[in-house]
Amino acid sequence: MHAQRMLTLEECRNLAIQNNKELQISGEKIKMADNEKKAAFTKYFPQLSANGAYMWNQKDINLLDMGALSSSLSSSLGGLAQLPMIQHLMSGVNDMQHLDVQNIWVGNVSLVQPVFMGGKIVNYNQITKFAKQLAESMNNLQLQDLIYKTDETYWQVISLVKKKLADAYVDLLRKMDSDVTAMIYEGVATEADGLSVKVKLNEAEMAQTKVENGLALTRMLLAQICGLSLEEDLSLADEKLDNFPVETTQASADLNEAFMNRNELRSLDLATKIYKRKERIALAEMLPNVALAANYFVTNPNVFNGFKNDFAGMFNVGVMVKVPLSGWWEGTYRRNSAKAETRIKTLEWQDAREKIELQVNQSVYKVNEAGKKLIASSRNMENAEENLRRANFGFEEGVIPALNLMEAQTAWVSARSSLIDAQIEVKLTEVYLSKALGKLSANE
Repeated sequence: MHAQRMLTLEECRNLAIQNNKELQISGEKIKMADNEKKAAFTKYFPQLSANGAYMWNQKDINLLDMGALSSSLSSSLGGLAQLPMIQHLMSGVNDMQHLDVQNIWVGNVSLVQPVFMGGKIVNYNQITKFAKQLAESMNNLQLQDLIYKTDETYWQVISLVKKKLADAYVDLLRKMDSDVTAMIYEGVATEADGLSVKVKLNEAEMAQTKVENGLALTRMLLAQICGLSLEEDLSLADEKLDNFPVETTQASADLNEAFMNRNELRSLDLATKIYKRKERIALAEMLPNVALAANYFVTNPNVFNGFKNDFAGMFNVGVMVKVPLSGWWEGTYRRNSAKAETRIKTLEWQDAREKIELQVNQSVYKVNEAGKKLIASSRNMENAEENLRRANFGFEEGVIPALNLMEAQTAWVSARSSLIDAQIEVKLTEVYLSKALGKLSANE
């Protein structure tokens, strides 16, 4: 036999949280923002780098034209230019003026320590800090949306399961159709009574099919939300309950609590802070930058000693100052653009605050309205049950026609369906109020 999987509401929530791809993506975005924050912090420390290069030249360099020099000496000294001592001297001069630069090696190690960057480093670190908090806030917002969607689908399944009382209603009408057929045969009922029962039976069978299809599709949707196979046979813990443990209470809400908890406001507030920091970065682009620098150079040939073929190097230290001269106009426009973005986020925050206030008040109203509907539906159900009891008794005694009994049965089915809707609505409005207050969590 195929095993049916039993799930509670809490288990559905946990499965949805574990398997939801969008939630996993937002979790990765938190990791990205955290690494960006750590990367920004490294800008406070010295930046150390090393460079190296090798070059091969086809020709060497001669500082003197030795042919012209020999001709000049020959014309000046005459035959003395051919003396061994003069020739040896010319050979030494030739060696000294000849630079062997066919193979060149260059190396450099540099260290730069920022001293004053106009506030760019500080503000960039603040931006990455707020960006991480923003990613966490968006993750919490997605989590609450997922929990609400899971709860909504869970209770829709329960509602449709309870509405399968249409099965019992169809069985009842089938029995009644059989009884009326027998009564027509006995002559105590008319053909019109039989047709009325058959019409009601057809309507009930159509409603039964619609509920079964809706239940199958809603179960598939719940399985998809929970990250399970669509073909998996799910059974929910609350399906077995005849009556929901629903309590009606007079709801009220603290708007300040909602303003503190709602992730939408927190996200917009963080976005506003980020854009304010961008304003300061735009200003920093217009300010001087100061940095300390230290370098060590090494070359071969040795440029410090006659271009000898050996390695030699030196240290140097200094201060670098960069003053923007022609970027003031551009920087001013960029800063004004950043200010406009900040004002946009401020207005969006104010607009979201007004909408949240309306949403909370609507949620409170819906909770109270659902409680009143539940009370009215419960009373209506009691009346429908009593009416059906009397109609059954009267039909059995032959004092009430079949049409009146069907009306009582229809009224009972309608009352039962309304009661289920009211119970589900109480559950969902409570969840929606928790979401509006920003208190909806996996453990609630």
